[in-house]
Amino acid sequence: MKSEFKKIIVRMPNWVGDLVMATPILTDLRRRFPDAEITAMCKSHLAELLKHDASINEIFSFTQAPYGFLRRSEGRDLIGKLRTGQYDLGILLTNSFSSAWMFWQGRVARRLGYKARLRTPLLTDGVEWPKKKRHQVDFYKALLKPLGIKKSESIPRLYITEKEIQASKELLYQRGYREDAPLFGINPGAAYGSAKCWPPKRFHALALQLLDKDPNAFIVFFGDASTASLVKEIVQDLPPRVIDLAGVTDLRELSCLIKDCDLLVTNDSGPMHIGAAVGTPLVALFGSTDEALTGPSGQEGAVIRKNVSCSPCFERVCPIDFRCMRGITVEEVVQSAMERRRTRV
Repeated sequence: MKSEFKKIIVRMPNWVGDLVMATPILTDLRRRFPDAEITAMCKSHLAELLKHDASINEIFSFTQAPYGFLRRSEGRDLIGKLRTGQYDLGILLTNSFSSAWMFWQGRVARRLGYKARLRTPLLTDGVEWPKKKRHQVDFYKALLKPLGIKKSESIPRLYITEKEIQASKELLYQRGYREDAPLFGINPGAAYGSAKCWPPKRFHALALQLLDKDPNAFIVFFGDASTASLVKEIVQDLPPRVIDLAGVTDLRELSCLIKDCDLLVTNDSGPMHIGAAVGTPLVALFGSTDEALTGPSGQEGAVIRKNVSCSPCFERVCPIDFRCMRGITVEEVVQSAMERRRTRV
């Protein structure tokens, strides 16, 4: 491929964590093609994560695709917008047939993606699926090889302004948080399923022990609408210094608040990757999944896992005794949290 691409569109992944892990692609493309117009295409509910991103010129957002989407007016509208964009190069970070078909129908001149799901004829530059497992960040970066872009050291990142952080902290102040008090974040949920989640009673016990370790600290629990009831159960009867923001924040506010935390304790989840991208120290609890594939970037020593014979299994629900997560004790999470926390000056 030549270097004279003027307009590049990148079809970003569909999940929070995957989209965050794909941000190095935008960094590397900007370095390689400094004068190109780069567009990030993503689902509308994820678009706010890319706000202020210095590597892109435009966000092309669209709504969740219903069944038969490609035959409906929404699909036709997207194809029309792609054609109007007259993109020289399209990079598919999704592996679906529909995303490749959309770029093909949208007359994106060069279409780069992994060969998968019968879509190879729709690609001008199909990349072979890796034979060895690799971290998701590197899985995305391997797609850039046909462009002459070597594997870089770029890491996931989100662009958050100080003004946004101060605005989001109003959510804490309204609930009794004292300015500049130590702040622990806890994210007890995960989108994929309960097999990725540490038991709720242990998060409850963790909060009590963290407050006991630091009498000045506050704890904020994060979660989306689907995990709000779980968080409500966990925080029941906890002291006033525990703040429940599950289902309250949008993704932008969530990112700002995580950035302001001195530590985030989390399952393998989208908020975990947000934490890594904004530089917040993490304690990441892994059970059914593999940190070699989806561990938090740039956070050496953050992962706690037990090497049991059935892990990683990648099941949504544990079919046996949940030994991978039950083996992680409250005491070791507390110890790791106190060692890794950021100290406020």
